[in-house]
Amino acid sequence: MSGSLLVKKARDFAVKAHAGLLYGGKDYVTEHLDRVAALVRQVAKDDEEAEVVAYLHDTVEDNKAITLEIIEANFGYRVSKLVGYLTDEPGKNRRERKKATNEKLSKVPEEFYTALVVKPADRTANFIACHTGANQKLLEMYKREHPEFVRAVFRKGLCDYLWSRMAEIVGEF
Repeated sequence: MSGSLLVKKARDFAVKAHAGLLYGGKDYVTEHLDRVAALVRQVAKDDEEAEVVAYLHDTVEDNKAITLEIIEANFGYRVSKLVGYLTDEPGKNRRERKKATNEKLSKVPEEFYTALVVKPADRTANFIACHTGANQKLLEMYKREHPEFVRAVFRKGLCDYLWSRMAEIVGEF
């Protein structure tokens, strides 16, 4: 984790927001959010905002008491806007939620491309966890969703390392 006070504040906020939540049977923050933040640091070195968003990207969808307004009050407008782009849209099922969310991500304006760095880091972390944790069923679901995810989120020259990591696991791209 970066030494920044703002990054520490975001991580502490995420720890509280995800208290008791598990990821693959282990603590959510250490198993998922720390991995996402580490991947973000690899591709967006010294980008404090990207690392903050990496810690906060799931807070609104994972904790119904947390809103984008609360994120804005604690971390500012830009971070709230970025978390908003990364928060799943509502829908009756996963397919509807992902379709609506991908549509939103496909229209992210360039000034908010940080969201398009954090989202591939999030998906890469998910792929790595499935691959190393031998969760074949979840990995297959992510693989099925991958073409639409790529169409929505990929921008040439933006975090190519993460896209290559995903391609290694997916076996295409």
